[in-house]
Amino acid sequence: MKVEKFKVLLDLKKSGLDKSGKAPIMGRITVNRTMAQFGCKLSCTPGLWNPRESRLDGKSREAVETNAKIDKLLLAVNAAFDSLVNRKVDFDATDVKDLFQGSMETQMTLMKMTDVVCDDIKSRIGIDRAKGTYPGYHYMRLALREFIERRYKVKDLAFGQLTEQFIHDYQAFATEEKGYAIDTVRHHLAILKKVCRLAYKKGYSDKCHSRHFALPKQSERTPRALSRESFEKIRDVEIPAYRKSHMLARDMFLFGCYTGVSYADVVSITCANLQTDEDGALWLKYRRKKNELRAGVKLLPEAVALIEKYHSEDRETLFPLLHWSNLRRHMKALAALAGIKDDLCYHQARHSFASLITLEAGVPIETISRMLGHSDISTTQVYARVSPKKLFEDMDKFIEATKDFKLTL
Repeated sequence: MKVEKFKVLLDLKKSGLDKSGKAPIMGRITVNRTMAQFGCKLSCTPGLWNPRESRLDGKSREAVETNAKIDKLLLAVNAAFDSLVNRKVDFDATDVKDLFQGSMETQMTLMKMTDVVCDDIKSRIGIDRAKGTYPGYHYMRLALREFIERRYKVKDLAFGQLTEQFIHDYQAFATEEKGYAIDTVRHHLAILKKVCRLAYKKGYSDKCHSRHFALPKQSERTPRALSRESFEKIRDVEIPAYRKSHMLARDMFLFGCYTGVSYADVVSITCANLQTDEDGALWLKYRRKKNELRAGVKLLPEAVALIEKYHSEDRETLFPLLHWSNLRRHMKALAALAGIKDDLCYHQARHSFASLITLEAGVPIETISRMLGHSDISTTQVYARVSPKKLFEDMDKFIEATKDFKLTL
């Protein structure tokens, strides 16, 4: 924005004398062709006012004290103007006035801004955010409030009170005092950076305090797809008939291995998600709970058999409901029954589908990404780890395809 004119004028409102006979001092800010008036919260004896200099004449106590306050006021107005110029965004006289005076809008505090971000996420649930996204923001807000109350003995902070050290101090608080895992701390800091960026973008903060702060590195997580041996042990394990919930947990896990369906989706998919193509093959098509993206997979005979096993006219879902806490407990028991030493969790089914069932069978990774409902193929690359068996098979194909090549030096 090109500023052609910026001026601050002070004048006396002689028609508004108070009981002591003093008149209030009024101000007017001009930016290009826009103007904004404001009250200075100052008053003086009309006889001392010099309209040409916008100051009080003489060296009386009233004149010296009032002139000092005027100097401070003008300095604040100019600082507000310079701040808006440095942001390189369009503004007018009212924006300078609001920033200078610290109106209710520009006095947006850290916790208020955090509430705005959290409420925005909450309002988008079911539109472009999953229900499970919000709790992370909610608990970050609680932890941030606790940190401010402990460290600063107040319930909130203005952005003008923040320093770049603030975010480092909060990281130490979350890590050492709260004992959060590194990934939880990283998530909290990412939200805090988002709050600071938004406050700066909207003009509530003079600087972006998180600009030079780097998030801690995310902990390395190696996808735990089952080996062929472990998969077969789970598939063939003998489960007593009276352990119906254990059997359901095993079958839901196997269904995840055959389809790549996550727990949140396997307990909610219905017969309406089953479709038959022109060739008579049965497909499972649904929108993922996590990101609302479409996922679709052609059902293997083993997956169809599991659907038929649990089919019931008394419910809409393909499988009976098994709560997450019960499923986790049954997965540990299943590992013990199958003789698997490592821990077993349901999400391994999704990894196993990506690597063991599809990638090793020669399915292109782009197709696997569509089956899993990933928005980015890089996510699929993390799931679909190339196994030694797949590597050897691909090398054998390469050697076979290049056996007639001759190297000429």
